Amino acid sequence: MANPVPLKAVSLTHVRYQRGDQLGHFLAWISLVPVFISLGGFVSHFIFRRELQGMFFALGLLISQFVNELIKTSVQQARPETCALLEMCDSHGWPSSHSQYMFFFAVYFTLLTHYKIGALFRKQMWIVGLVVWPLAVLTMYSRVYLGYHTVAQVFAGAALGVVLGGGWFWVVNNFLWCHFPAIEESVFGRFFYVKDTSHIPNVLRFEYDNARAARKHVSYKRSE
Repeated sequence: MANPVPLKAVSLTHVRYQRGDQLGHFLAWISLVPVFISLGGFVSHFIFRRELQGMFFALGLLISQFVNELIKTSVQQARPETCALLEMCDSHGWPSSHSQYMFFFAVYFTLLTHYKIGALFRKQMWIVGLVVWPLAVLTMYSRVYLGYHTVAQVFAGAALGVVLGGGWFWVVNNFLWCHFPAIEESVFGRFFYVKDTSHIPNVLRFEYDNARAARKHVSYKRSE
């Protein structure tokens, strides 16, 4: 019996791939896209933007992952046998949380872009077609290729992500959006400078014009 191919890991979150497999190495990094979106995207968004649309987007992803864990715990479907070689099979496999995360993100981002809600750049549909959806599909594929999930598990995660992403977008922009002004005026909103600019047609131009106009006001000038 041939010795198993030694495995190597992307050290950030210990995602394993076969040594020498360049595609596997690439897909190992692709499978970390949800981590990059969460830490690099939403955390930096809160620090620098404080937009309510972005906050509720992130909240929806958290709810989606909670639903994923609830289903996994209830169904308790095992991961594929290939996962045993990875020594990372101490959790259940159905549905795939990576696929669910990425397809929730892709659907919600697509709807935000289509309806021009809370976007700095109003003509960014090309980002959806050339970046967001390909990353979602590649993430789904990576989980099967690397042996962490079956095809059925990643498609289940993707389908659930689509449903939850579309549903949460509908809830936020039909039932919660009307409460954004109250959140802005709340103690939390005033303390963290939380705002909603989704009603402004061109946020980038708005901020540019106001930044230039503020130079004329003494109250906005930096103290020497």
